[in-house]
Amino acid sequence: MEGRCAVETLAEFGFSATSFTAKVLLCFGTDVCICTGSEEVYVFNTQERKLRAVLQFPAAVSDLVESHDKQLLYVACRSGVYCVSSSFLPSRVQSSLADASSSLAQLKITSEFLFVEEEGVLSLLLVGSALLNLSQRDTSWLLTVYKTPTHSVSSSYELLCSFKLPLVSAVAHDGTEGKSGLGRRPVLICVHSGDTTLPSSSCTSSSEAALTGGHFHLEPVLFKLLFGIDTALAKSPVVLCGLPDGRLCFLPLRLPGSRFKVLHNLEQPVIFVRASVVMETSERQAQCLVAVGEQGRVVLIKADEGGPEGRGMIAGFTEGCVPGPVLCACVDKHCLYYSTGSDLLALDLSEGSSGRAVQGRDEDSYSKTVAAVQSPTSLNVCRVIALAERTYNSAGETQLLGLSNRGQLQIITLPVGRDDAGSSGLPSTEVGRSVRDLLSAIGDACERASCLKTAIKSKNQTLKHLNQVLNISFLLAASANSAEQPPIQEKPIRCHAVTTWSRLLQKDSLNLTCILDNGSPYLLERGWTLNIIVFPLSCSSSAGGESSSTHFSFPFHNLHPGEKLEVSLPLATTGDTSFPITVSCSLIFSLASLLGEEVVANLPGSQSTCISLPLNTLTVDWLHALQVNGPTATHKNTTSQSHDITTPDPIQAFVTSRQMRCRGRGDGGGKNALNPEKEQYSASVRVSSELLRDTLILKTSDSDPQGATLAPPNVCFSLLDWLLSEGPGGVETGQQGDKINSSSVHARDPNGHTVKLTAKEVYEGEESQATVEVQVESSSMAAVCGLHHAVLRRVQTLMQRAPERAASSKRMQSLGLRQALQLAERLLQQIQQSRISGAFGVGVSAGQMTRSLLSVYRELRENPLLII
Repeated sequence: MEGRCAVETLAEFGFSATSFTAKVLLCFGTDVCICTGSEEVYVFNTQERKLRAVLQFPAAVSDLVESHDKQLLYVACRSGVYCVSSSFLPSRVQSSLADASSSLAQLKITSEFLFVEEEGVLSLLLVGSALLNLSQRDTSWLLTVYKTPTHSVSSSYELLCSFKLPLVSAVAHDGTEGKSGLGRRPVLICVHSGDTTLPSSSCTSSSEAALTGGHFHLEPVLFKLLFGIDTALAKSPVVLCGLPDGRLCFLPLRLPGSRFKVLHNLEQPVIFVRASVVMETSERQAQCLVAVGEQGRVVLIKADEGGPEGRGMIAGFTEGCVPGPVLCACVDKHCLYYSTGSDLLALDLSEGSSGRAVQGRDEDSYSKTVAAVQSPTSLNVCRVIALAERTYNSAGETQLLGLSNRGQLQIITLPVGRDDAGSSGLPSTEVGRSVRDLLSAIGDACERASCLKTAIKSKNQTLKHLNQVLNISFLLAASANSAEQPPIQEKPIRCHAVTTWSRLLQKDSLNLTCILDNGSPYLLERGWTLNIIVFPLSCSSSAGGESSSTHFSFPFHNLHPGEKLEVSLPLATTGDTSFPITVSCSLIFSLASLLGEEVVANLPGSQSTCISLPLNTLTVDWLHALQVNGPTATHKNTTSQSHDITTPDPIQAFVTSRQMRCRGRGDGGGKNALNPEKEQYSASVRVSSELLRDTLILKTSDSDPQGATLAPPNVCFSLLDWLLSEGPGGVETGQQGDKINSSSVHARDPNGHTVKLTAKEVYEGEESQATVEVQVESSSMAAVCGLHHAVLRRVQTLMQRAPERAASSKRMQSLGLRQALQLAERLLQQIQQSRISGAFGVGVSAGQMTRSLLSVYRELRENPLLII
């Protein structure tokens, strides 16, 4: 086939339709009825080239068919089948023109036009005076046959019979419903034996008309081979039905006891079934049945030689596959035209028509037939979703009436085939137009290829990004679910923090700098968010019952392996004593940032569009919140003075403290009332010097071997410096100045109270066990309790780092327990004796009892348990 395919647009309706709901039907002479799957049917006049009327039905239209005398139009809707007469249109149009002075009539079809009240009709077919309706039920396909009126539209219908065919797969129907809720339309045609004379009501006298309107004459031999000798003798018309599940079924209408039988299975939705002449004969009968599937499978059914022992005829089925998907098709004598949406193609069915699909056939002829079926010719027409039966213009050229997906009604004039291969070439004008068409087609193909390349590249990037997200998720999930949790420093992706004080607008505030360290081999691309939740442990909920936690979100992108992300957030202000504070860190990935909001909203069964991966939890305590003023005491040999401390009289010390607290409470007041002495609170923790040397001193030596060799660090100084600079759980204190070289440190808590931290080395016990005592002093009880708890937390981390020393540890543990038991027994006896003497009032004075109780109190406060 050579030449150029001419496309002329008759009208643009401006709607959009799908391939399995759109239909174009030639009716009422020069009119064309266009069904889009909506409630409207457009009637267009091809001679005047204007829209004649718009028929508005009560429900979505699924199919329409014209009567044999071209006077009635049957339309299938969801609510039933309606019948509209051709005489109804001119009268209504004229009245509408007279009333509205417009050239377009919008005719509303009411229930008075209802012919058959049956729901869910998908396909229609007229066979003589019988109207066939095909619909889908829950478990079967239902074909009902009604008798049509002979003269009047308002005549009542009569149900003649019905046939059922069990469903094979409901998925093919459920998955192809359009916006109107209609399923894919099955294909219905009627074939007659070639030796059967059709009644005048079913076709005209023209032999060409017998091959239109869904009715076809099939050569008697093929008719008998396909449908049986009984059907051929009864001269019964046969209904061929192509279903969305791929089955091609047939049903003889006039044969008693007939039922649906499967002729073939295409294994894909059937789009098109027609009869083709293939070869010119004097009888003008079709020698071939053509069935086309949605994915491009083409089946040719012909009568071939090669029965038993090589004699007789059998039905041959030749299958091929063309580029799909197939949206619509039509047949012209021996040529099949079909559209894939991106192109309109022609398939010559006459090539290789002598092939046999049986054993013992000529393999060369069969190969030629298969090759012909799989070699369509491109016509370079795109976006066609519906085709009407072919027609011829005055020049004898074949014309196709098509509908595009943009609502354009087009006339496609096909190029004329050249029979003589040795004839002269094309004129120069035709050659130029052919070259322009080829260049235009190449440009369109390049544009489509570029768009596809861009889409594929975008999808590959998306898949690569999702693969990175899955790898990170598995990595963090494996760390969280492991039986033995690794230390924070060994986690691949972790957070640590630094606390610093800043002053803004004459107000001090404690800030937290959170550092996200990407120690994994994966890149954290766009879509990730660092989520931080700050929750004070001292108050579980606010006064209103709501949670007192604060959420911070920090979106980021492109955090490469080995890089760090620093974010700052306010933690507390002056006067805030809600310590310790828990800081929970997690990574959140949003699918919407990668796929888009619309794609994520349409994902099936998606409960959440975010993936949350917990990292680690940090704790900010009182030691992190201190503002160090600097050391106040000079370096002294605390070990030599530990035994020379003179203890004052307990009663005198008690009376002195009471006098200091009571100053300024008298009647006169005086100067001392202006500066009352605040009560001091204290708490202490005793740690084994050996434990500190095995942890802090060794750590300092490893970090600075030369400094450790020159001057061994003091264990008290190292302990204070470690308490105020480092901390357990990944939180460190900001830069406080030079390294601490004193046994005493003064600082301020968040409320402004003065705090004193003192570390001294003492020897106690029978074996003079060396211990370091850390004492916390302040006038604020909250500060003393908070700092005491913070010091204990840090000492616990030291115990986890300490190496195992079996003999020394057992000896020290037995010593500490023995001393604690001895002290407890002695104090218990002293308290019991004081209580007994006080109860009987004999043997002891009030002063002696007071001194005894004060002694017990001081020993309980000043002799805590030793941490070894």
